[in-house]
Amino acid sequence: MTSELRLSAPLLNAYLSYFENSRTPFTIPGHKQKAHRLDPGLGAAVDGDTPLYGGLDEIKLSNGTLKAAENLAAEFWGADYARFSTGGSTHANQALILSLGKPGDKIAVSRTAHRSVLSALVLSGLEPIWLTPDIDSATGFPLGIAVVELERALAQDPVAVFLTEPGYLGTLSDLPTLIAKAHEHSIPVAIDAAWGAHFGFHKDLPRNAIQLGADALITSIHKTLPGYSASAILLARGKWLNLERIEQSFETTHTTSPAGAPLASIDGSRALLETRGNELLDALLHNIVEFKSAVQSNFDVQVFIEANDFPTGRFDPAKIILKANTLGLSGIDLETELQKVNIRVEMADQDTLVFLATIADSAEEFKELENKLVPILKSMQGPTRETQTSLSWSITPTFGTSIRDAFFADTEFVSAQDAIGRISADLIAPYPPGVAVVAPGEVLTEQIVHGLAANKAAGVRIAYASDSTLKTYRVIE
Repeated sequence: MTSELRLSAPLLNAYLSYFENSRTPFTIPGHKQKAHRLDPGLGAAVDGDTPLYGGLDEIKLSNGTLKAAENLAAEFWGADYARFSTGGSTHANQALILSLGKPGDKIAVSRTAHRSVLSALVLSGLEPIWLTPDIDSATGFPLGIAVVELERALAQDPVAVFLTEPGYLGTLSDLPTLIAKAHEHSIPVAIDAAWGAHFGFHKDLPRNAIQLGADALITSIHKTLPGYSASAILLARGKWLNLERIEQSFETTHTTSPAGAPLASIDGSRALLETRGNELLDALLHNIVEFKSAVQSNFDVQVFIEANDFPTGRFDPAKIILKANTLGLSGIDLETELQKVNIRVEMADQDTLVFLATIADSAEEFKELENKLVPILKSMQGPTRETQTSLSWSITPTFGTSIRDAFFADTEFVSAQDAIGRISADLIAPYPPGVAVVAPGEVLTEQIVHGLAANKAAGVRIAYASDSTLKTYRVIE
């Protein structure tokens, strides 16, 4: 690590300094960075761990190290406020939503929201006005929320608008227009940008939500940036949001024992973006273009989703999505074959396969992927299939009762067939991406029950159902 990066990242510097000095701790964590004495394997897992309290800072936080790092992040992203989370965007989403209103208030929410947003609705008692995305007929992808859809929601007087941008597949709404429309009504706009931490720092990437005028931005540092697992950041501006309320909600839902490594990695990732972001993102985008071009040269049909498949500026060019259906193969079967040659992918379903590339990937690793991927594609290629819209993007929810009431209701298990027409007590979603096909309080329709069964039979993981076999469903009595 360069001295420049270390000096510009107070939490990262504190983490490294901790292990450069000898200490005899009589504090938590219980391993004392000495678990290797008890078991080498356990030591390998935990001896690099140090907490914020009594680690990166004194137990009384007298050095203000965390606050200094968060202030640097707020300034870098152009926000008034920043908090670092060791609980991922899940925690940051929940904290922010808790701050937006009181039980019974309405909030306009993208239906493509992550499950953490739905659990936040249970915690807060806010009632969702679902925003349904337009679907692109050519790709089957959600294109984003149309202005007319937002106007429908704004007419119902929500306390806030909460959007998921970019979506899991890299597509984006026309955010400047949506943000301006909400602000005409003095309604704040919050963006779950878990997959867009790299936005705003290269001319060929979309601008981030704060740059576009949003009031809050949540993003995962461990997804598209080199952060520790479950590291995330919450950024906010105070014109239409109560920053003191956000602070209260953040502290209420966060751990009181935050680990130092995720915090240090958020700080270090920010410093890396600030000092070398343009250079590193330039190399990433170049490597992606070279990789996709090399693979495409072997086939006559379009292999990858491209930015020009969508309106200008409405797709993340760093997203690598292979169109399995145009090659006449199953993305799930392709994932299985790639695992045999030690390639791991982010997501696979029948029609698509997602590779997650970041600034940590080298040109050599892209070449390795190309060399292993192309022979497998050639061996599996078949007749082109029509695109089918994923179940996660194609459901229009049927209201039964509120999410919060369903969560606390008495429930029972019934057979899959008998569940049709009943009100679900579970959130159920193919994972990834973790987008709800049915939420607590919604009616289990024939499309949902049969669609989930078909997805599971095809090899897609179905998450969060009380009965993972889907032979029975947990419904409200």
